[in-house]
Amino acid sequence: MATTKLTPKDFVEALKEWSVLDVVEAIKTIEYELGIKAAAAVAAAPAATAAAAEEPVEEQTEFTVVLSGIGESKINVIKAVRAITQLGLKEAKDLVDAAPRNVLENVSREDADKAAAGLREAGATVEVK
Repeated sequence: MATTKLTPKDFVEALKEWSVLDVVEAIKTIEYELGIKAAAAVAAAPAATAAAAEEPVEEQTEFTVVLSGIGESKINVIKAVRAITQLGLKEAKDLVDAAPRNVLENVSREDADKAAAGLREAGATVEVK
């Protein structure tokens, strides 16, 4: 049985005749057979993104509180950081001086919102991710 070598241009021309499901199946086969991931190609396929949208999305359970800016009242922000993190004065000051910086990591939504509110009240700019 003789095989013909397919050029990349010929391959693309052949793909134009395939359905989106055929392309997705081919990508999965290539990933399995060659041990590579074609994440960019999957993201580019409109039907693949629609199928991904149908899958249940996991709700985020762990959040990070990021100190983005310290505002005008640095002392109050340091006090708020100390209250939230239980850090010493020097460690809290170093954290505030190094903004933007993570204040809390992997905490619940409730704890993240509570910490963010305390920092905002002290005059800081905060993000919850």
